[in-house]
Amino acid sequence: MAKPTEVGALFTELVLEVFRVNGLVLEAGDRLTEPVGLSSARWQILGVVDHEPAPVANVARLMGLTRQSVQQTADALERDGFVEYVENPHHRRAKLIAMTEKGREALRKVEARHATWANRTGAAIDSRALQAALEGLREVRKRLEDDTATTHAGRTGAST
Repeated sequence: MAKPTEVGALFTELVLEVFRVNGLVLEAGDRLTEPVGLSSARWQILGVVDHEPAPVANVARLMGLTRQSVQQTADALERDGFVEYVENPHHRRAKLIAMTEKGREALRKVEARHATWANRTGAAIDSRALQAALEGLREVRKRLEDDTATTHAGRTGAST
């Protein structure tokens, strides 16, 4: 049985810390969004479709989520009047998720609350440490994306 090397153990600690931070960020996001009837998951989707309407699959891909979870959240957003489904000129069956005025107003309120929270939280952390963490996580993400692409290419017989 393989045992982690020193760097493998360090990477594992990083992954565990990311899981912990993710949970805390989602919890904070839920506190920021709750007053306007949203959640962290709903906020993420609104943030994507605020720029332009998008199909569920594109939102899922962009956010690193499953299509099914985005579909469920988008359906709930539609039921509550934050988004609507509109025709997709590029695909007959895959409708686009589009922001409604109610969704746009809610998103702007959350963005204002988020700015206050991010400014306060960020100010309590050394900016060089934040920059180094950001760069490190981007490097990890790139490596994981490369691993995923290599794995998928190996399954399909394609070369990279």
